[in-house]
Amino acid sequence: MIGRREFLRNSLLAEVGAIIAKKFKPLWPSEVAFAKSSKQVSRPVLISTWRQGIAANEMGFKVLSEGGTALDAVEFGVRTAEDDPKVMSVGYGGLPDECGHVSLDACIMDWNFNAGAVAFVQKCKNPVSVARKVMELTKHVFIVGEGADRFAKLMGFPEVDLLTDEARKRWLEWKRKASPNDNWLSPEENHDTIAMLALDKEGRVAGAVTTSGLAWKIHGRVGDSPIIGAGLYVDGEVGAAGSTGVGEAVIRTCGSFLVVEYMRNGMHPQKAVEETLKRVLKVNKKWIDKDPNFQVAFIAVNLKGEIGAMGLRKGFQYALYKDGKNQFLDAPNLI
Repeated sequence: MIGRREFLRNSLLAEVGAIIAKKFKPLWPSEVAFAKSSKQVSRPVLISTWRQGIAANEMGFKVLSEGGTALDAVEFGVRTAEDDPKVMSVGYGGLPDECGHVSLDACIMDWNFNAGAVAFVQKCKNPVSVARKVMELTKHVFIVGEGADRFAKLMGFPEVDLLTDEARKRWLEWKRKASPNDNWLSPEENHDTIAMLALDKEGRVAGAVTTSGLAWKIHGRVGDSPIIGAGLYVDGEVGAAGSTGVGEAVIRTCGSFLVVEYMRNGMHPQKAVEETLKRVLKVNKKWIDKDPNFQVAFIAVNLKGEIGAMGLRKGFQYALYKDGKNQFLDAPNLI
């Protein structure tokens, strides 16, 4: 009998088939030249944040093996987390805000600087795919709130009640214990956003980020995940970077863009994420000093297939598919 996870993956692969059957846009001449001239370390490369990244990488590799691009790989890779109710920081089953409402944020970006994003989505469990529709079918980059839900419905995405019984139970328990002076910074807050980056065999790089945001957040709060340049940035001539953790800290530093700019100036991805975390620490020190659980982390990949991963504090883990192996690894930390 087929298991739930395998059913979800098979369903996603069926949808992938409709995309990869199309002819993909050719690379820019500069991209072709770069791909031919680079010393190829390893391609493809898939890197994703947290434990849910293992399934994301597995799906991403299947997509690539069926002829999909890096963009297809990251979209359908992170959708494995969006569809899994056991992942309570992403998609369906994500923990709600202070009012008991689940709201989702996501963005996606390709090697040609095309980008799409949605935020405060409350009726669709796959915001990353809605973000891709924004990118490919409109002149916009970012759609939010009621407009994003309306757009998703127009694009044919089914409306879904995102609040599961388990998430509702957790929310009711939080409400019971909450202080009248609660500042929405509960020690139970979660930062396990999934960010995923992919480098395919042709040297094309792409990224996607999707999240349900902080548990018990103020209604309407949006973090870094859907913000191009903060939660994600991709440059087809350099590489890509994505983030996870306290979104406000990443927004203040334009973190993912900064990682990519460091790589543009010749830094190895590992050094680039380290230097960016130093900036995060400097800018956010007054908040970091008050909260021992304050975490920010980055992942990065360049066009050579070299990767970087580091957390501000100990505990950040990531999944890496490289050289035919999908591994779950502990990242080094800055402090």
